[in-house]
Amino acid sequence: MSASRTPAAPGGWGGDSWAPAAVAVPEAALAAPGRGRGSGTPSPRRGPADPVRTLMHRHRELCERAVDPLEIAAGLEAHGVTDRAAARFRHRDVFALAEELYARVPRTGDSVRRPPEPDTPARAGWTAYALLPGVACALTAVGVELTSGQPQLAVGATGALVAAVTLALSLRHGPLRAEGRTAPAARLWVCWLLGYTVFGDGLLGRLVTGGPGPGTVPGPGPGLEGPWPTATATLVALAAALAPAAWCAHLIAVQARRKLVASRGTEEFAAAARPLVLGVTGLFVGVLLCLRIGAGSVSGDSGWAAPASGVTLGALLFLARLLTVHGFSRTASAGLAAASAVQIAALSAVLAARLPGCGFLARPVEVLVEAGGAGAVPAAACTLAALALLVHATVALSRASAHAPGPGTPDASGTSGPQGPH
Repeated sequence: MSASRTPAAPGGWGGDSWAPAAVAVPEAALAAPGRGRGSGTPSPRRGPADPVRTLMHRHRELCERAVDPLEIAAGLEAHGVTDRAAARFRHRDVFALAEELYARVPRTGDSVRRPPEPDTPARAGWTAYALLPGVACALTAVGVELTSGQPQLAVGATGALVAAVTLALSLRHGPLRAEGRTAPAARLWVCWLLGYTVFGDGLLGRLVTGGPGPGTVPGPGPGLEGPWPTATATLVALAAALAPAAWCAHLIAVQARRKLVASRGTEEFAAAARPLVLGVTGLFVGVLLCLRIGAGSVSGDSGWAAPASGVTLGALLFLARLLTVHGFSRTASAGLAAASAVQIAALSAVLAARLPGCGFLARPVEVLVEAGGAGAVPAAACTLAALALLVHATVALSRASAHAPGPGTPDASGTSGPQGPH
């Protein structure tokens, strides 16, 4: 009844104990007085009176390398520390807890840290890289249209090689850089989706109408036409949209950082980040739609299915790359695989329908082709996958841990942090 209280430390942050000693006594010790020191008196110190000290030791490496409290908050959230958990450490939210950890733990290199320099040259560099694939694809398409025969094949092969090299360079610089986070299977699915964009609609149209037959041979003509017609308008539009995609990813990163500074809790940041992700995604889709309409008007496209499939494919690729950049590579790969699986299933169903008694397998594909042409199949596949990734991105990118900067943060590997169950 007359238990004494431990006085508060004079330094504010530096004392070992600043709360009443009775608060730190476990309930089990109070319930079993026989375990105390001496004659049944409960032990006055059975746990740390300063609960933050335990958290300091547990996450010391994170606190030492952090450049600001926001990075600590993102790391804590990645390890499952929520606002409710922060209340058990006597703080109103994760951000307040991170501020105390940042104030109490000295950081390595504090004496030599310099203020960040403007990144204008860096932005100019990755913007230039992002423009190269569009220029390469546009010049290749023009060269293919102006040539025929063997020169046409040479121009097409050279242009495809140059476009692939410039695409690899652009993805290694700037906001779309995700080195070490890309799932290995994602490259395979992207190659399939881009290849289907060029050859898939023509092949599906021929299969639905009963061809190509065994006697079909490649023929000369514009557009590298072979056993079935090819389409390059979507590919050119996607290559040109790489620069807007990089700027949209940069916009999300910058605005999310600002909202982290202004927010005073994880729920407040999530409420501000969700409209940001939806708005920037809508902005990119609008820019891509304009580019696809412009490329289609030059190539003479007709109908709505082909532009729709191109826009939905671009939205799918953008969301997949955005999730990969922020550490959700497995989800991005799953979305790309789902769209590819639907396209493969459509082609396989039409081929299997040629077997006796299996004509019903091609009926769903035939209904889509009759409604909007061969482009309706990839449009439906990419739309479903893109909507699924958009829902996931809206939730995942509204976490502070998804925007933790630098390769040392928990989401850098793609195997921890944001991929966890929290």
